[in-house]
Amino acid sequence: MTAPFERRLERYAELLVRVGVNLQPGQRLLLSADLDAAPLARQVVRHAYLAGAPLVNVIWNDAESTRLRLLHAAPDTLADFPGWRAQLWQDTAERGDAFLHVTSEDPALLAGLAPDLVDRERRGRQRSLQGFADLMRRNAFPWCRAAAPAPAWAARVYPDLPAAQAVSRLWDAVFHANRVDLPDPVQAWREHLAALEARAALLTARQYRAVHLRGPGTDLEVGLADGHVWVGGASPTPAGVPFAANMPTEEIFTAPHRTRVTGTVRATKPLSLSGTLVEGIEMRFEAGRIVHARADRGEEVLRRALDTDEGARFLGEVALVPGASPVAETGTLFLDSLYDENVACHLAFGYAFQENFAGGDQLTRDEVAARGGNDSLTHVDFMVGSADVTVDGLRGDGSREPLLRDGQWVF
Repeated sequence: MTAPFERRLERYAELLVRVGVNLQPGQRLLLSADLDAAPLARQVVRHAYLAGAPLVNVIWNDAESTRLRLLHAAPDTLADFPGWRAQLWQDTAERGDAFLHVTSEDPALLAGLAPDLVDRERRGRQRSLQGFADLMRRNAFPWCRAAAPAPAWAARVYPDLPAAQAVSRLWDAVFHANRVDLPDPVQAWREHLAALEARAALLTARQYRAVHLRGPGTDLEVGLADGHVWVGGASPTPAGVPFAANMPTEEIFTAPHRTRVTGTVRATKPLSLSGTLVEGIEMRFEAGRIVHARADRGEEVLRRALDTDEGARFLGEVALVPGASPVAETGTLFLDSLYDENVACHLAFGYAFQENFAGGDQLTRDEVAARGGNDSLTHVDFMVGSADVTVDGLRGDGSREPLLRDGQWVF
């Protein structure tokens, strides 16, 4: 029998505190939450204090207010980002506080707005938070991204259902994807993260030269960075405290070599990017660089993201994901990369993560670059996997080993 909604919501909040950021006694929490996520956020606050937090800072976000700013503010002011907010984020990172971000956004909220205006706001925010993002990439503090259903998001996912029914169904999917309905969700997550870590260790030991993706519209060889490390499951802080950066997570990922990606790729799912749904993405790579990109819908938004800086046209992540998981069992296209990337292999253009390099937390930017790691202000995941896409690992001696067939692990 399914537990009442309030009990499931509480268990979800407990998971985010105990597994997501793995809050330690005496550690502060910065919680950034959309207004529609208030019921979940309050449960998170409760469980954070029960876990021993001396202070929980809650920052409320309202995507509709952002839309109104883009509609009515002077264009030359859109890159302005509050200094106090940037400082709070930076202080959080430098102090080693935990950071939890809970979103409830309409995936197409900003559709129809001038892409130039959306781009100005995005770039201003990214520049202001670059110091925070750099420390996040090093896992200098525990961080986690999660989501809470809201009417606008649910209406996009289930357009044929009445509003209340759509929200209820999306909550059911979120709870199932996050293993909330299992007898002991916390223990289930710890076992799941351990299994991901074990498979990632096996892939790291292989030290493939590249992975090769083939399917409809896709024939892409992704060369891997020198001394790359595959990561799956929990990530450790410098103090060795594990945390799950995304909930849910089913991926095992590593860093491509910046200049060793060649071929073509076609996205297998839509991408919600800067409040716009981008569909039918196709890209061509030469010497690692995206030299051609198009989309059936939202192409201008995609193009502007790729023009963020020089590094935005190179890959920072390749992730392998099986088609069988609690996320996949929902049968839902969430229109949110946090969920959709966990049912399909995916790539990300933009920066690479330090943890994908041996000894990465001690490496400088120049040292990461020397190993083939990419740097950028942005990091955008897009899905390229399906049951029709095969993935092979390519060894240094030219031999080939199957990794995924029919969307499932064969390794």
